[in-house]
Amino acid sequence: MEEQILIATYRDLVRPLYAYVSRRCGSDRGLAEDVTQETWLRAVTHWRQKGLPEQPLAWLVTVARNLLTNYFRRIKPIPIEQAPPGWDIDASAQNLAADDPQIATLLSWG
Repeated sequence: MEEQILIATYRDLVRPLYAYVSRRCGSDRGLAEDVTQETWLRAVTHWRQKGLPEQPLAWLVTVARNLLTNYFRRIKPIPIEQAPPGWDIDASAQNLAADDPQIATLLSWG
């Protein structure tokens, strides 16, 4: 596959791919960037061997979705017994502003 085709495809599709990934990562910009980068690395490797798929954005979204699924599958909340000594969810919640994104996390821990 010609490099010019890969570069043009990247320029056309990197924004829609990043938009897709970032919507599914919440506010974790680093995760969105990592998943987008890993998706492109896999695409370049695969496309150089097999050629550009008919619908490259669909291919990219599928790979990104699988990477995100694998990432979130590996994350497991820690049991309350393993929380750091002195950590108190009620005290922590009192120190957060009403619009702080950590509130949702704390509430989900119950």
